[in-house]
Amino acid sequence: MKRYEVHPSNPAAPLQLASFEPAPLGDAQVAVAIKAVSLNYRDLLVTQNTYFGPIPDGRVPCSDGAGEVVAVGKSVKGLKPGDRVATLFFPDWQSGAPDGTAISGALGAESDGAFTERFISEERGLIKLPDSLSYAEAASLPCAAVTAWNALFEVGDLKPGQTVLLQGTGGVSIFGLQFAKAAGARVIITSSDDAKLARARKLGADHGINYKTNPAWEQEVLRLTEGLGVDVVLEVGGPGTLERSLMSVKIGGRIAYIGVLTGLAAQANPVMLIPKSASIHGIFVGSRAMFAAMLDAIAAHGIHPVVDREFPFAEAPAAFAHMRSGGHFGKIVIRVGS
Repeated sequence: MKRYEVHPSNPAAPLQLASFEPAPLGDAQVAVAIKAVSLNYRDLLVTQNTYFGPIPDGRVPCSDGAGEVVAVGKSVKGLKPGDRVATLFFPDWQSGAPDGTAISGALGAESDGAFTERFISEERGLIKLPDSLSYAEAASLPCAAVTAWNALFEVGDLKPGQTVLLQGTGGVSIFGLQFAKAAGARVIITSSDDAKLARARKLGADHGINYKTNPAWEQEVLRLTEGLGVDVVLEVGGPGTLERSLMSVKIGGRIAYIGVLTGLAAQANPVMLIPKSASIHGIFVGSRAMFAAMLDAIAAHGIHPVVDREFPFAEAPAAFAHMRSGGHFGKIVIRVGS
């Protein structure tokens, strides 16, 4: 069978197609024929070996996959062949607050990910999908969508009528837009592209700010909120964005730090948290319980993930290049199986 592997030691070709023989199925394991995977900015960092920990050559990338169960071990109770499933970013984070065990073994970095024709997982590392979602849509959920859900509702405690600031139009921000509007919140979103802002408004965004033509965008946020600021910020870790987020958040507001667009060395002075009595929370995706709650909301509100573009399996390097370009709106998906 075929899968993609990352080889950070070979910068000229860090993503390579490889053949492999699937391992025998354990008693508590499930074999999944992966139909689609989606990309996250994290996957670029993995190929460059600039993620949180060292990435070994041969690691299978991508945390986000969806497919069909094709075989189960004899002790598996909750899944059967034919079930449609998605992967969990953290297979061991089932519910509650994270700890060292729960957030170990992240797919696509600490352990092999889903960019493979045949994915073997413990049963607890998979979740059933609603019939309303295609495999391409479902493959976009495990990282970006769960991150947005955690940021808005678990940490952000977002309530109807409150205001959210979203940065950019990548996967997490677009999921944040869809979820926040479904919850009855007001949304302000930023982008450097007016066409993307127009698309965001069609999805329900109340206000769009072009941060290229309006670099002091925090002043526009304050104007739009009558000087109060926003209740929740989804902070993507871009150049200088945290400082502006600190100025944009209201007294008692919450900043959910969700991204590392400037890499792991970005710095900011958090002194503005003091007069704002605000908080910053690091968001590292979420648990199975959060994923399940999110799926219920997706089904109840008829939400469909926004897929920017689908690439065939053979064109994976082009999909990664599209991610690197930053030209996408929503999620980039790669079709794996028929």
